[in-house]
Amino acid sequence: MNPLNALQGVFQSPTLHAAAWGFVSTFLLCVLLVITKRWHGALTMDFTDGVQKFHTAPTPRVGGVPIVLGLIVAWAKTPPDVKEMLTPILFAGMPAFLFGVAEDITKRVGVMQRLLATMASGLLAWWITDYSLSRVDIWGVDWFMKFTFVSVVFTAFAVGGVANSINIIDGFNGLSSTMSTLAFIGFGMIAWQVGDKTLASTSLILAACVWGFFWVNWPFGKLFLGDGGSYFIGFALAWVAVLLIERNPSVSAFAAVVICVHPVTEVVFSIFRRKIRKEHPGMPDRLHFHSLVKRRYVARWFGYYSNAVRNSITGALIGFMTLSAIVLASFTYSSTVLSVFVFFALALGYVAIYARMVRHCWCSPVTFLFLKPT
Repeated sequence: MNPLNALQGVFQSPTLHAAAWGFVSTFLLCVLLVITKRWHGALTMDFTDGVQKFHTAPTPRVGGVPIVLGLIVAWAKTPPDVKEMLTPILFAGMPAFLFGVAEDITKRVGVMQRLLATMASGLLAWWITDYSLSRVDIWGVDWFMKFTFVSVVFTAFAVGGVANSINIIDGFNGLSSTMSTLAFIGFGMIAWQVGDKTLASTSLILAACVWGFFWVNWPFGKLFLGDGGSYFIGFALAWVAVLLIERNPSVSAFAAVVICVHPVTEVVFSIFRRKIRKEHPGMPDRLHFHSLVKRRYVARWFGYYSNAVRNSITGALIGFMTLSAIVLASFTYSSTVLSVFVFFALALGYVAIYARMVRHCWCSPVTFLFLKPT
């Protein structure tokens, strides 16, 4: 086959056509929100007060709205098989999205309410598609996963956990959107390798819509993802992972965890850290991994830049950490043993770097966790 003809065929593919529509639509809608912020800012602005706030000027925090609208535009341009897969994601993602947007606007929706909304999205996705996790590739546990009730409840908890983890890491310009875009691409790469082209196409379209938001959020932070955006993207990531595992028996369940290793580790470690410090697990603080990276390294290396620039450098620096995870997952996805090894290696690497930032010296991550916790 002529390489030029092959390349032309790739760029004329319906999936790339739909992805381009999603990217452009999301980007333009994000720009529109920024331009019109004086009209909706009274409702949509994220102000600078709060322990986890690093931005220096009030900024609209409804970036999830153009992502969802851009995805709807892309959905209208997709082939029938991809449209059939995207439809449940759009419908089932609405509880997570709407409760998140309600928090973005009113600032009065509790953490537990939002967590339950993301879990409801997982339940709704199962009800629409009849997919739920039937295995986690852990001996003994998989026997319980054969029971529908256990499978569905576990899936709802997993979806809620991933959705909330994306919200937790959403601390700097470009961080969540970079991580999520790369994760969608990682899932798509594995799906393509095992012949699941429909899921690969779906992942690519989702990545394109998130990437459209990225270029308005980064580097100048003109628009924030907000809870609506982070919860919807987190739900979509979790559901693509469920589909990858359930539709493709050759893919280890731990491969999906490897791709999401950063947000998963951040959530688990944050709960552990706050328990050790005898604080409420949901209490905000400035001890997240991304917060420490900015204060310990970015502030030192790039101190001559403005705070806004340092925020963007931190977001991109940590967001692109997911590259290592998706590359490793693409090689080890068929082996549970290798996937488990890679996951724990990356998770322990995270803890080791965290320990270095806290202790100002290198030490064993195991020692840091169990003998010298912070």
